[in-house]
Amino acid sequence: MNFSATIRQVGQVSVVEVSGKLTSFESGALRSSIAKLLKEGRKQILLNLSALTYLDSSGIGELVQTYMSVIKGGGEMKVVGLSDKVEEILKITQLYQVFQEFQDEQAALRSFPDNGGKRKAMLEIVRPNKN
Repeated sequence: MNFSATIRQVGQVSVVEVSGKLTSFESGALRSSIAKLLKEGRKQILLNLSALTYLDSSGIGELVQTYMSVIKGGGEMKVVGLSDKVEEILKITQLYQVFQEFQDEQAALRSFPDNGGKRKAMLEIVRPNKN
């Protein structure tokens, strides 16, 4: 499965469902999705990584760059749905201390300030260009 990022709104929170493999070949796709959200003023971001099947060093770098752009933009980013493998990678790299992780999406959504919990339609699916 190739990488994709599906974005939907739940109240004030943008939930980015990441699926597939996050590697150097997909570099930039996640970052561009997050940059678009920040440009639209959407600064509460929840990464749902439950469908992430593979993460390499470039993917780790992508997560870090994404996190830094959200923080520098005055936003907040949290993660949910870590597989055992991805969680182990985050522990080895000490990134588990950076990313605020939750066991389920509802708990993560409640942790954001002023989130009304209203569901809106799915916004978009982003896939990297194959050029």
